[in-house]
Amino acid sequence: MLAHLPILQVILPLMAAPSCLLIRKSTLVWLFTLAVSFAALAVSVLLLQQVYATGPISYQLGGWNAPWGIEYRIDLLNAWVLFIVTALSTAVLTAAHTSVTRELEPNRQTVFYTLYLLCFAGLLGIVATGDAFNVFVFLEISSLSTYALIALGKDRRALWAAFQYLIMGTIGATFILIGIGFLYMMTGTLNMADLAARIPPLSESTTVLTAFAFIFVGICLKLALFPLHLWLPNAYSCAPSIVTAFLAATATKVALYLLLRFTFTVFGVDFSLSHLPLDTLLIGLGLVGVFAASTVAIYQANIKRMFAFSSVAQIGYMVVGIGIGTVTALQATLLHLFNHALMKGGLFLALAGLVYQLGGCRIEQFRGLGRTMPWTMAAIVVGGLSLIGMPLTVGFVSKWYLISAAVEQQFWVVAVLVVLGSLLAVAYVWKLVEAAYFQAPAAGTEDETKAEAPLGILLPAWLLIAANIYFGIDTRLPVEVTAAASQFLLGGAAQ
Repeated sequence: MLAHLPILQVILPLMAAPSCLLIRKSTLVWLFTLAVSFAALAVSVLLLQQVYATGPISYQLGGWNAPWGIEYRIDLLNAWVLFIVTALSTAVLTAAHTSVTRELEPNRQTVFYTLYLLCFAGLLGIVATGDAFNVFVFLEISSLSTYALIALGKDRRALWAAFQYLIMGTIGATFILIGIGFLYMMTGTLNMADLAARIPPLSESTTVLTAFAFIFVGICLKLALFPLHLWLPNAYSCAPSIVTAFLAATATKVALYLLLRFTFTVFGVDFSLSHLPLDTLLIGLGLVGVFAASTVAIYQANIKRMFAFSSVAQIGYMVVGIGIGTVTALQATLLHLFNHALMKGGLFLALAGLVYQLGGCRIEQFRGLGRTMPWTMAAIVVGGLSLIGMPLTVGFVSKWYLISAAVEQQFWVVAVLVVLGSLLAVAYVWKLVEAAYFQAPAAGTEDETKAEAPLGILLPAWLLIAANIYFGIDTRLPVEVTAAASQFLLGGAAQ
């Protein structure tokens, strides 16, 4: 059984998705989906332990050896991302039944869980596979199901948000496919490890440079890196609350993984950050994204949309770490990948509780909530402090590593800008605190804000918020794993 863990990671949710259509009853489908996610989490934990102890795992599908056959290759980088995706999926699904029952009609709920599992399987497949074309296949599985999940939102604008994401997502996937096609034309292989061995002698080839450009732009579209982020705010703000929490905690993290995988292991760090001026480009786009998105977030009245723009800013921090390109900087990126998943997972689940009680989450609905929904608001405040980077939260840990990496390279301006960018987060988090604790409820809304969020949503939200504090104090697990993974990326990328 242990030998088949890499394929089980993907097969479990992929086979479970159509099974949901046979169960039909909403509660049973939710329990089945939750059980599948728990099983996937158990598999990812076993994979992470095994890889950390013994090194990368190679799994040959159908008995065909790589590069002729499809290979699933699990190393510390994707084992870490698999753990994040499965853990956050499980936490979000714990709250799903309560939220979905309120936001979706009964005849749509089974379809919701089917699409959720397809998206989940696609994300896990992207991370687990060692075949470049398989990346595109799983990317399409996750993307198509994501478009449908977003379109399930109650607001009619959800259809427009899904269509907008479909257009931009299709462009991004097409770019990635074109780039993979160029690589295959030049190397005759689709296996990532084989590509890593064959690309260096071709590094001066215009075709390889073009392939890199297509793949890079395609991944940045999926990542929502500024200025290719226009699909993300509408998608997050219009989708059902559970979909927003799931996508914010996982989808962009998988796209960031792809950027790391192709930049450092397929094309190689010398090609990406030395042969090309990618380091300057990533640092520049990342910092501009931090300031532009944070500034726009301050003026948003819809809080889901506000935190969506905040996600664009947080992606900027991660990309800056990739641009700096040292072990410490990559560790900061991998730490923030984990930490941001905890932050946004907890925040969007808390917002799901607000939507459940109030029917929306606009800033005027936050007035007086500190008194009427104290636990829900406390979760949002703690998550906001983590976004800012307050000490004793996970946000402080990853930003400390990022600033340290910038100082090590004497990028003093970058270090200062990271700190200033964090101060912008104070502005939009304070807006919520002011409305909730220092303003009275709007006229006519007093009766609507008497009840706390349901425990089915509040407990999973607080589980993630508590993790923001726990891993901000006891940093051993994320720091040890990300340190080893970042050293692997720079020192063992070609292994």
